Amino acid sequence: MSVATASPLLEVKDISIAFGGIKAVENFSLSLPPAGLYALIGPNGAGKTTVFNLLTGVYRPRTGTVKVNGSRIDGFKPFRIVRAGLARTFQNIRLFGELSVIDNIKLGCQMRHPRGLWATLLRSGGFVASEKGVCGRCDELLDVFGLKNRAREQARNLPYGDQRRLEIARALGTEPKVLLLDEPAAGMNPREKIELMELIHLIRDRFNLAVLLIEHDMKLVMTISQRITVLDHGQTIAVGTPAEIQRDPKVIEAYLGEPV
Repeated sequence: MSVATASPLLEVKDISIAFGGIKAVENFSLSLPPAGLYALIGPNGAGKTTVFNLLTGVYRPRTGTVKVNGSRIDGFKPFRIVRAGLARTFQNIRLFGELSVIDNIKLGCQMRHPRGLWATLLRSGGFVASEKGVCGRCDELLDVFGLKNRAREQARNLPYGDQRRLEIARALGTEPKVLLLDEPAAGMNPREKIELMELIHLIRDRFNLAVLLIEHDMKLVMTISQRITVLDHGQTIAVGTPAEIQRDPKVIEAYLGEPV
């Protein structure tokens, strides 16, 4: 089944939210297929991160529905959404700086492998099997992200680019079907951005997931994305391939502030 015809992993229909009478997002829809690599762009304040907050349970949509792999998740608490298969990173890195690199990843893994108190205290067979699965997943992610040699370092001591990579690794620890990346290239130098593009392709293919990213670096967006949705003042003004978006008059006007 091709990407174009496959049932969507993430299906969003007409979600909206308003704050104090101001419509932050209005009737937003998106369909992300398996192995899809889509982007959400727009000027500052367009509502992009608000969309991510609606999808991940930070906000509850006033209207509309959100489905992951065919099951509705709108209205769920964030931890239930993660377990349903939707994980994210943040525009501002939110690692546990005092914890080691491997412990940050383990926290993600344990969302998928919760342990009861008695099972932990008694080290039951289920606990041992779960711990083995978590350790195996951590080792794989440390290897993929090139962090094996820094596994025992505190997360706050990593270089900025490695902190970005660690945050993605932690999200992948939850074994998502859909990964939301909020400005993953923010603060990176050109070499790191090239490595990031390669990494996003690698994790999409290796872990068999779909990716939706918010990004301001237009070169990265146009290079990596299959399809792009453009927001302006909470409304979708264009959807299409990178080539279509680049020449869309509404998009150009939104970014340049004047009609073409």
